[in-house]
Amino acid sequence: MRKATILFNPNSGRRSRHAELNHAVRVIQSAGVHTELTVCGSSQEATDKARLAVAAGTDTVFACGGDGTINDVIQGLAGTAVSLAVLPFGTANALAHDLGVPLRPHQAAKAAIEGSARRVALGRVEYEDFNGKRNARYFTVAAGVGVDAHLFYKLTAELKSKSGMAGYYLKAWHLWATHRMRRFEVEYKNQDGAWHQALLTELLAVRIRFFGNILRELVPGASLDCEDLRTVMCKTDSRQAYLRYVAGALLGRQWTIEGIDLVNCSEIECRLPGKNNVNAEDKQGSDAGDILRDRVYVEADGELIGCLPARMMMVPDALSLIIPSAAK
Repeated sequence: MRKATILFNPNSGRRSRHAELNHAVRVIQSAGVHTELTVCGSSQEATDKARLAVAAGTDTVFACGGDGTINDVIQGLAGTAVSLAVLPFGTANALAHDLGVPLRPHQAAKAAIEGSARRVALGRVEYEDFNGKRNARYFTVAAGVGVDAHLFYKLTAELKSKSGMAGYYLKAWHLWATHRMRRFEVEYKNQDGAWHQALLTELLAVRIRFFGNILRELVPGASLDCEDLRTVMCKTDSRQAYLRYVAGALLGRQWTIEGIDLVNCSEIECRLPGKNNVNAEDKQGSDAGDILRDRVYVEADGELIGCLPARMMMVPDALSLIIPSAAK
């Protein structure tokens, strides 16, 4: 590491942390690394600044924020040789937990200096944005369609910043308990190379093993080293089944739950259901045409990005990620 660009999102986390940022920058500079600090006021600015850093010849970009900030930065780094290092300033910091990055920024900076880069695959999701245009994003943590994406649609970043994860989870619990689940059609290619079909209420494609906080290991078998998308496919609209699955994750147990499957996929296509697949509950109070116009939302790395139709796949050898020495 000789030249580093530090991209800081001041809106991450619950409080001003400029003193911690300055401490982390001094740690990096003390190792003889030339540094350039840039404050990013928006998602697009973080992506644009990452691309500019690549063009300027930097060898490492530090993403200073949460998983959303990291997601913005990787849009500008994917497919390049420039390394991504993480300084966790967010609320959840799921990727930092999975990599074993210390949560104190100056310690994370030291771990990055002493760590080494490893090439990893990225997930990629193509979707329809809220202007009706096709778009695509890479992801490192997870991408979801259905229930969890609907929660991100309803929940606000302001709530998370003010209340932290406890308040965020409480509001999410209330929304989950009252949300009317909508089904969508999925075609997926798994390890046998054949295409399969399913009608789901939730699809979650996960790339990391350990989320930290209360979720810990949400999807057994998920890993940044996995060449496929490790997915949770929910065919049920039973809230009890969802609750049992999450309870199993919280307790570190793997239970077989009817209507919820774990599937390794190389490619997934999701679309709104045809008229024959609109269930009776969805038809109540509306005709089928109204239901088909309802949006089913898509999220990536905890950020709402758009709606169906969507397509997910893996992109091998897509990103250089700095791993702390203690995590190797």
